[in-house]
Amino acid sequence: MIVIADSSALVALSVCQVLEKIEPLFGKVYVPDSVYKEVSIKGKPESEVLKKFLETRTKSTNIDDYIIKNSKNLGSGELEAIALYIKLSAELLIIDDAKAKKVAYANGLEVMGSIGVLLLAKERGLIERIKPLLDLLDASDIYLSSKIIKKALELAGENTSIDQ
Repeated sequence: MIVIADSSALVALSVCQVLEKIEPLFGKVYVPDSVYKEVSIKGKPESEVLKKFLETRTKSTNIDDYIIKNSKNLGSGELEAIALYIKLSAELLIIDDAKAKKVAYANGLEVMGSIGVLLLAKERGLIERIKPLLDLLDASDIYLSSKIIKKALELAGENTSIDQ
């Protein structure tokens, strides 16, 4: 399986220290050049970890070669990620931005966010619990609504008072 990832989801997965779980879960992961450049800017959160993880996983693509419906409000990384998905006939786009997810769905792409990756990793036994990872995200600059956290914990079976 070929998976394309966008910067916001990669940063979240890096904060959770689960980047190495992506390929065992899905197969080969790639990012477009613009996502690599965006996440590897010196001083950005998780930049050194992501630069090392992604250095052999970048692919070039030209968004002008693809027709992407409803894409006028997306950034270059999101657009290139969608274009790379199409170019490589990928099977999954890992992306967290809500607008970008809507565009991806409108273009027939399969999409999963970083929380979905954590839930699947737990389901497949690659991680034991997601609560400590959600706590890491909550302590970072990454915004997660209490509703999303609650739902993720419910789906993971971790919403009992003993788990918290």
